[in-house]
Amino acid sequence: MTTTTARTVLFDEVGGPDVLRIEELPLPAPGPGEVLLRVEALGLNRADTLFRAGLYFYQPSLPASRLGHEASGIVEAVGDDVRDLSPGDAVLTGPGIEMSTQGVHADRVVLPARAVQPRPAGLDAVTWLTYSTAYGGLLETGGLRPGDHVVITAASSGVGVAALQTAARIGAVPIAVTRTGAKERQLRDSGAALVIASDTADVVQEVRRFTADRGAELVFDAVGGPGTAELARALTPEGTVVVYGTLDRRPLTMPLNWPLSVHGYADAHLTSTPDGLRRVNAFIASGLRDGTFRPVIGEVFEGLDRIRDAHRLMESNAHVGKIVVRLTH
Repeated sequence: MTTTTARTVLFDEVGGPDVLRIEELPLPAPGPGEVLLRVEALGLNRADTLFRAGLYFYQPSLPASRLGHEASGIVEAVGDDVRDLSPGDAVLTGPGIEMSTQGVHADRVVLPARAVQPRPAGLDAVTWLTYSTAYGGLLETGGLRPGDHVVITAASSGVGVAALQTAARIGAVPIAVTRTGAKERQLRDSGAALVIASDTADVVQEVRRFTADRGAELVFDAVGGPGTAELARALTPEGTVVVYGTLDRRPLTMPLNWPLSVHGYADAHLTSTPDGLRRVNAFIASGLRDGTFRPVIGEVFEGLDRIRDAHRLMESNAHVGKIVVRLTH
């Protein structure tokens, strides 16, 4: 039985931001194990733009594919067998969302309860995913320790800024890599000990110079492609590369300056397990309490009708931090 409708972002073909459209869709009441969420804000991620363009690791179901996996909002109703969530709860969407059928870019959405979690105090915008990715990639997968140097590519992105703050919080030394020097001050304010503009400087040489030719213990890479092998030359012997993004769609080249470790990190692998989610949320909560985690919002767009503008900004790479679309009801 239909209880309400939802303004929902859809696309019928892959392409640029202009393929996005908004349609009023009937919304069923939540069934067993489901919740109805009134969306208050959307967090844009690079995965959203790649999915829309047909460049993500799985393809959209066309026509009328949905989009997006990160939102915050209020639970309006719960289905049978949902015990841990109640109407009125402030929540975030979490792992396990298949964007074509469950995409959260809408003003209301029905989701499996397992894809929703209570919103941590202090996260008033959609930034949980950035800190969970930074924690899981740097600490659990990369094994980052106090005193280690870590090279963070795409450092002005939401995850990049969270990674700078996460590394600095544990006493590691974050080295930010960005295309130009225009964002240096903002990146230093987020904890970067060194900012390297890749358009004008040799990243490996600068890391070597900064570490007195010792090299970094970890590379946290959002780009992938052939550049990963080049970046690995900035590592110490037995260093580690963690690749969590594929901004460069060319095949990743395996580094040959062995010994070293190379890992691919997917946040859902950690946050879809109860123990992993518990550790992630404990770490984020502690950083918010002591003030070392300071979510950086690049820009806020008002209303779902601005979704195309938000996608354009994401693809321009002109922002620092998280892009948010705030909804009104």
